[in-house]
Amino acid sequence: QVQLVESGGGLVQPGGSLRLSCAASGFSFSSNRMSWYRQAPGKEREFVAIISSAGGNTNYADSVKGRFTISRDNAKNTLYLQMDSLKPEDTAIYYCRVYTAGAEYWGQGTQVTVSS
Repeated sequence: QVQLVESGGGLVQPGGSLRLSCAASGFSFSSNRMSWYRQAPGKEREFVAIISSAGGNTNYADSVKGRFTISRDNAKNTLYLQMDSLKPEDTAIYYCRVYTAGAEYWGQGTQVTVSS
């Protein structure tokens, strides 16, 4: 079955960096676009970034453009999100997502807290 397991979240000061990972299994990782979403307390889940199956094309939400970088390692079936210049408003649970074989799958999420 499809499994997505996020890791790498934590507490970081404003201006700091974190690198999130999403380990994927149970589907053809290298054949699918992958994306990151986030959900802040009291808010709806929102799109963060997406990457093409081979990694050559990416797209970002305006709120993170220039600060976050999505990447993937198809040999390791792993998706990444490098987050730099973090702001308090980046505080949220971060999820990876895939749509494959006619269904949508989400990981359990990893908490990112940006606070001094």
